[in-house]
Amino acid sequence: MSPDHPPGLDLDRLRGLLDAERPGLVHGPLTGRLIEGGRSNLTYAVTDGSAKWVVRRPPLGHVLATAHDMKREHRVISALYPTAVPVPRPVLLCEDKEVLGAPFYVMDFVEGTPYRTAEQLAPLGPERTRDAVLSLVDTLVELHAVDPAEVGLADFGRPEGFLDRQLRRWGKQLDASRNRELAGIDELHAALGRELPDSPTATVVHGDYRLDNVLIGEGDRITAILDWEMSTLGDPLTDLGLLVMYSIPLTLPNSPISTTASAAGHPQPAELIERYAARSGRDVSAVAWYTAFAWFKLAVILEGIHYRYTLGQTVGAGFDRIGELVPVFVENGLTTLQEG
Repeated sequence: MSPDHPPGLDLDRLRGLLDAERPGLVHGPLTGRLIEGGRSNLTYAVTDGSAKWVVRRPPLGHVLATAHDMKREHRVISALYPTAVPVPRPVLLCEDKEVLGAPFYVMDFVEGTPYRTAEQLAPLGPERTRDAVLSLVDTLVELHAVDPAEVGLADFGRPEGFLDRQLRRWGKQLDASRNRELAGIDELHAALGRELPDSPTATVVHGDYRLDNVLIGEGDRITAILDWEMSTLGDPLTDLGLLVMYSIPLTLPNSPISTTASAAGHPQPAELIERYAARSGRDVSAVAWYTAFAWFKLAVILEGIHYRYTLGQTVGAGFDRIGELVPVFVENGLTTLQEG
C-alpha cells in the first residue's frame, strides 16, 4: 500500500460510493492518509485536491461488536451539527461492510490543532492557553445545554441509574484485568458506590471530554469536538469530573501519560468548576465524587493496558512504565473523595 492508499481505505470504492450517494461532491482523484490519534477507531484524511474530508472506521481485523460506534458517532454529530455545539458537518454513513470491510462514516475535514501536551501549548503563551482551556468549559456548557429530545436524541441512552451502571461497568473492567495486588482500588470502588450522588437532568454526555479531543482553530476558538465513541445520554457532571481530573498536574518523571495541566497559564481546577457552575446553572457541590470517579476510571484503563503489557500484547514505547502509574491514580481518587 502506498502512503496515498493506506490500509483499510479503498479509495476507488469510496469514490464510487460518494459519486453514487453525493453526486458532484468529489471533483478529482482521491488520495488519503491515516491521521494519528483516536486510539480505537481509525481516522483518515481524504482529499480530491481541493476539498477535504475525514473517514472514520473501526480498527483493521477488529471484531465488529463495536461497529455500532460508527452509527452512533455519525448519529450524534448529525444531531448536534445544527446546534451551537461545534462538530464537523456529516457527509454520509455507510453500514455496508463490502465497501471498506467495515461500517464507516464520512464528515467534512475541520482545520484546527488538538493540543495533547503542555509542550505543544507552550508556543501559545499563558494568556492564549488560559483562554483555550476556558473555552473548553464554555463549549461543554453548550453541549450540556442541548435538549436531547429536540435534536432527536431522546433514545440515545438510558439515563436512569446511569452512575450506578457506570460504576458496575468499570468494576467489571477492573476484574477482567486483575493479575496483581493493587492497594486501595477496591476501597475506592466501594467508597464511590457508597457515596453515589443524585444525578441532575440527563444531557448528551461526550464521555471523553478533554483538550486533545477538540480542535482549536483560528482566533483560538474550538472548531470541532471529536471522538464521540463514548457519547450517550447521562449525567453531565461525569464530563466535568473528567475535565477537572485532566487539569490537575501529574508530577511524574518520564510519565508516558501526557496532560496539558502543567502548561503555563492553564486555569486551576477550581476556576473551571466555578465557570461551569456559573454558566450552566447546575449544582456542582458533588464535583469531588465525579473527579474521584474519573481517577478510578483512568486507573482501570491504565491497569488494563498494564495487564496486556504483561501478556506481551502491547507494542511501543512507554508501556513498561504504565504499571507504576496506576497506584498514583488510585491514591488521587481516594484523596479527592476524602477531601470532597
